[in-house]
Parts: sequence; C-alpha cells; structure tokens
Amino acid sequence: MSSVISINGEQYEVLSDLHTHTRYSHGRGTIEDNVKAAIAKGLKTVGVSEHGPGHVAFGVPRKKLAEMKAEIIRLRRVYPEIEILFGIEANILLTGGKLDIKPDEFEYFDFICAGWHFGAMDGLSPSVIGNSVSNFTRNCYEKATTKQIKLNTDAVVSVVKTGGVKFLTHPGQRAPVDLHEVAAVCAREGTLLEINTSHMSFTPQLLKEMLDEGARFIISSDAHKPERVGDFRAAEILLDDTGIEPDFVENLRRI
Repeated sequence: MSSVISINGEQYEVLSDLHTHTRYSHGRGTIEDNVKAAIAKGLKTVGVSEHGPGHVAFGVPRKKLAEMKAEIIRLRRVYPEIEILFGIEANILLTGGKLDIKPDEFEYFDFICAGWHFGAMDGLSPSVIGNSVSNFTRNCYEKATTKQIKLNTDAVVSVVKTGGVKFLTHPGQRAPVDLHEVAAVCAREGTLLEINTSHMSFTPQLLKEMLDEGARFIISSDAHKPERVGDFRAAEILLDDTGIEPDFVENLRRI
C-alpha cells in the first residue's frame, strides 16, 4: 500500500488526500483520473479542491461548480470503495481578510481550504495590485518587511476567526506571515495547517514551534496531475526528522 509512510521506525497510513486539482482549474487530469489514482494508492478518501474563482489566471469559474458537483456525485456511485469529497481551495484576499468564496456558498462544498496565491485579487484597484506585487517580490526576491508580514498575517487571522475553513493550504508560501501567530489562532479555532508535499515550507524546528502553539496538521499532496495524488514522501521526511510522535496529524493512522 503506497499510502504507508515510516516515521520514527513505525508504519503509518495516510488516510486521505484532500488537496488535489484537475483540469477545472490548474491541473492536468480529470476528476475521475484523480479518483483512480487515489484508489491505486490505497487512500480511504480523496478530495478535489480547485483554485477558487477569485484567481484571475486559473480560478475555477463559478458556473462550472454545479458541473463538478454532479460529476463527483456520479463517481461516488461508480467507485463506492473510496470516499470522494467536493472541496474548494479558496483564495485569501488581502482586502479585509476575506475569501473569494462567499459565506452563503460554504454549504455547497464538503469542505473549504484556503490559501494565498499570486493573482488572486478582490478587484483591480491600485492598492490591491500593489499588495499582490509586494507579496510576489518579497516571497521570491526580497526580505519581507514587518508591515507586509503584519498585513498578511492579519488577513489570515481574520479568515480563520471567521470560521468554516478546514485547513490552510501551504502556510507561509506565496505571502510571508507570522506562522507562530497563525498557528496559535488555528489552534484556538480548530483550523488545521497543511503539510503540503508540493510546497514544503516547514522545517522540523518550525514544525515543533508551531506545535508548541497547539497547532494540528493535515498532510496533502496539492497534486496538479493524477500521478502525484497520494505522494506524501516530503511529509514523511519532515515528520521523521522531528523525532516526535505524529499524533498531531489528523489524517495519519498507526498500522
């Protein structure tokens, strides 16, 4: 079973991969391709969570959501051996710490995850464009300023406190934030932090520090092609290097 990983000499099964993409947004395969890949990996649950509609380049169009949901409902009948969930990777918008999924749309999905992405904008005002450019340059080229970190952190904290988000995707990627503050708020609100095996931004030391804040985590692949669904190798290395019992990871089960 390829969803089994080794941590501290013990075997663990990763039960789910909730963060996968398809052709509906920025991925290469179909929903069914991802489902088949998840079954082949021995997963109990797979989630399809396309990029939210607020991304100007590859957000899933709102008009396609009903089509996606109908396809997932159909595939549940075809593949009863696996749980198939309909999620969305909502975009965190800097203006007011909002998401591009409206509160009254939350119940349409089985779960909501949320993260920063370059190109996710709440309108095209000069300040919004300027903040997006600042996050890009300070994530890729320059050291982030205290002001930028606080602005981003306040937006994430606002989203978490509003409620309804199951986990934050690739925390600390795309926009610099104070991960200690984010971890503490997530712990209080019951929001998970993602150990993302496509965008690994955590070190063993940082993971331990976030654990000290009471945070809990979930492993996912952020697969943009079917063959990466259930690829958890980077998480296996990280967790093994911490030397800590991984009971803080929601979708792990000791074998």
